[in-house]
Amino acid sequence: MSIYIKQLKEVSMRDVAVVGGKNASLGELITVLGSKGIAVPDGFATTAIAFRLFLQHNDLVEPLERLMQHLDRHKFANLREIGAQARALLLQAPLPADLSNEIVATYRALVGNVEMAVAVRSSATAEDLPEASFAGLHESYLNITNESELLEAVHKCFGSLYTDRAIKYREDNGFAHNEVALSVGIQRMVRADQGSAGVLFTLEPESGFRGVIHLAGSWGLGENVVQGMVNPDEYLLYKQGIRTGRPALLQKKLGEKAKTMVYAPDGQGTINIDTVPNKRNAFVLSDHDVTTLARWALLIEDHYQKPMDIEWAKDGLTDALFIVQARPETVHSQRNPRIVSIYTLKEKGRVLTQGAAIGHKIALGKARVLHSPADAGQLNPGDIVITDSTSPDWDPVLKNAGAIVTDRGGRTSHASIIARELGVPAVVGCLDATTKINDGDLITVSCAEGKTGYVYFGKCRYEEQSLDFTALRQPETVDVMLILGDPDKAFSLSYYPSKGVGLLRMEFIITHAIQAHPMALVQYDTLQDPVAKAAIAQLTTGYDDKRAYFVDKLSQGIATIAAAFYPREVVVRLSDFKTNEYANLLGGNEFEPVEENPMLGFRGAARYYNDRYAEGFALECRAIRFVREIMGLTNVSVMVPFCRTVMEGEQVLQSMSRHGLTRGEHGLKVLVMAEIPSNILLADEFAALFDGFSIGSNDLTQLTLGVDRDSATVAALFDEQNKAVKKMISLLIHDAHAKGAQVGLCGQAPSDFPEFARFLTEQGIDSISFNPDALLAGMENINKAEQALQQLQGASN
Repeated sequence: MSIYIKQLKEVSMRDVAVVGGKNASLGELITVLGSKGIAVPDGFATTAIAFRLFLQHNDLVEPLERLMQHLDRHKFANLREIGAQARALLLQAPLPADLSNEIVATYRALVGNVEMAVAVRSSATAEDLPEASFAGLHESYLNITNESELLEAVHKCFGSLYTDRAIKYREDNGFAHNEVALSVGIQRMVRADQGSAGVLFTLEPESGFRGVIHLAGSWGLGENVVQGMVNPDEYLLYKQGIRTGRPALLQKKLGEKAKTMVYAPDGQGTINIDTVPNKRNAFVLSDHDVTTLARWALLIEDHYQKPMDIEWAKDGLTDALFIVQARPETVHSQRNPRIVSIYTLKEKGRVLTQGAAIGHKIALGKARVLHSPADAGQLNPGDIVITDSTSPDWDPVLKNAGAIVTDRGGRTSHASIIARELGVPAVVGCLDATTKINDGDLITVSCAEGKTGYVYFGKCRYEEQSLDFTALRQPETVDVMLILGDPDKAFSLSYYPSKGVGLLRMEFIITHAIQAHPMALVQYDTLQDPVAKAAIAQLTTGYDDKRAYFVDKLSQGIATIAAAFYPREVVVRLSDFKTNEYANLLGGNEFEPVEENPMLGFRGAARYYNDRYAEGFALECRAIRFVREIMGLTNVSVMVPFCRTVMEGEQVLQSMSRHGLTRGEHGLKVLVMAEIPSNILLADEFAALFDGFSIGSNDLTQLTLGVDRDSATVAALFDEQNKAVKKMISLLIHDAHAKGAQVGLCGQAPSDFPEFARFLTEQGIDSISFNPDALLAGMENINKAEQALQQLQGASN
């Protein structure tokens, strides 16, 4: 048995001290999870003993220790100099003959008599601990095709133990340099150069939400994704759906994938080439492949019992999928998700560029356009780094950055991962940041506006609020819920202390994700507007049936929010655009009447059974049914808005049943908005049709007082606390409770006015839904109201 070489199938996580974390993890996957279908390329690894033999053979131990004693551990001003000297010591020393011979012999046994490329990767013996990941700190070499190249690559891997970034990382994390050894893994190359590759996280990388799996991929070798050289395809999958064998895809985003990393024509290493247009416009994986990889990721996470960061590759010659690395995720797994900082942008400047937002913070500072880590001297602490893309060589530089902005890269790129580790905002994949932002500009980087991050010219005002949800007391008599429309915010908001989502505004998903009028999709072939038709054709690329596009996008948006809050209730309000708002959607002008007062016109329930919109309503029902019955997210309830009469309520329920949504079946709850006086006055009859009420305080105030809430002229008369409005609310709660129906309210007033919160609490309201920024104030008002009531009851007793 060799002390210098170990086959991957011989090692497990017990052997981190022998072959390093990366190689030990690969061995663990092969030996423990291979029987469950997870494929890992075969290979072998040099041991820590082999590395220490190399040091001792060349008398390098003491020179390296003396060199490290001269490192400036305060400002690291001489880091580059010390690192260069350390690497020179290692690279100028020859590999021992015994070790070289054994590496070559094992390589020949691995590849046989055929010409086969291998990957050569470094693996440090202290790496990938839960609190410190050494990912990307040491070198890797791909497409190694002969013995001399192999020995050279192994030698360079040994030298990479002292890269500048590795030295700095060990210093930051308290690892003694002389106690870390370097193992080298040699694996059969997966022909991803002819296929695709990327990464998997077994949590959502922005919020740390652990109920989903995030996958990113691009054409060619995976280094382009890892190093952020491309904007990849992205997929989000619901873990519980994977476990139960149900459809689990929550989101699917086509990336630009401008470059493809392939083998160099001369067989020496790799090169990046332009991706051909038809591949840029195609997803790198089928839905079946995505599900397979997600299932493997879940098995790996279950085995390690912690969130994982995984690299995958697909062989373009055989179509076979492989896992090529797996390590613990080291950012969100170390944080308490219930302690958060909320950033709110108070003003906006001119938008210089935009891309994918990493984190949720806002930063302002001077822009520093840097072209390589060698420009580090130009960066002052707090400056904002503007560059094309980053690699591990940038790590020591980025430690001083107040924010990071890149032309290229996705949510799983190196810049994104480092930004999360450092706790600074980043905007990646902007495409034009280095050309639109001038060095020295004062800029504001905002990642507090959803998944899109913006870079604004100048100084923009913002607020930061720190919250500790673990210390908050939930009200005893009133369920506190959220108002939500943006799926991109669902995972971070899921940590808020709410009982679920009392109002999911479907309109946000239609406006931002779908963008086209439902009927324009239903009647796409007969659309008269050529401009709208062309825009819809572009939006729905890949969809021969335009109806399927609407159902997919809407179901994905609803499912993302439902998955984020499962098993807490999520109440989906059916579409409630007004005709003028519907007309603004692509193709909408051909299907909407022009009304004098859209607020009181063809809106809400009246649309669902009307021939003008009935086929569009069928698509809404199909999407909700898919989320509930196919994906299994039965925490979704439905709410009917602006239902004027009991007869209209009956018609809507009948229409829903025809489309497969029947109240009571599969536990489906159907609520009705209480926003018209008729809903209040006939509450007992509406309660016989629906499972409960949700008071829309804005419309109820408008229609009780006869005040147009969009009119600035009579805005002073709009008052949710008017006696007439409060009497309406009181009547509804009393009559609904008498029929066993629950009542909630959606609106801002209970957070703005403590006395209104007290009134609702006194009346016995069952739930109140708040916008996220008002939730905590609203909760405090309810708690105070409950305490006041308890004191009053105590005094009366």
